[in-house]
Amino acid sequence: GTAMKRIAIGSISDIGERRSRTIRIGDIEIALFKLSDGTFRAVENRCPHKGGKLSEGIVCDHHVFCPLHDWKINLTDGLVQAPDEGCVTTFEVEVDEASGTVWLHVDDEHILVS
Repeated sequence: GTAMKRIAIGSISDIGERRSRTIRIGDIEIALFKLSDGTFRAVENRCPHKGGKLSEGIVCDHHVFCPLHDWKINLTDGLVQAPDEGCVTTFEVEVDEASGTVWLHVDDEHILVS
């Protein structure tokens, strides 16, 4: 199976609510979002439609709207909402409340460097 790695990607205070930042891991760019309730979500920073950068989209509740064509994507499961369809890869985010560190869980295969 694939091993999971934990990568520290910043602290809770780095990102404002309904804001995002991007993290590059291997050849994948990941968009990290902070929702209005203070929780974090991470998805591949690429809309399945035309490759729009989701990090530049508008966050509403646990959805993000792609800046290119307004596709609505669920940040929890990565599913594109009707009438559009598709899916983006989601990544597990872990927050250490004590230290304020935000961790990203990624498969080994995502960080293998050739």
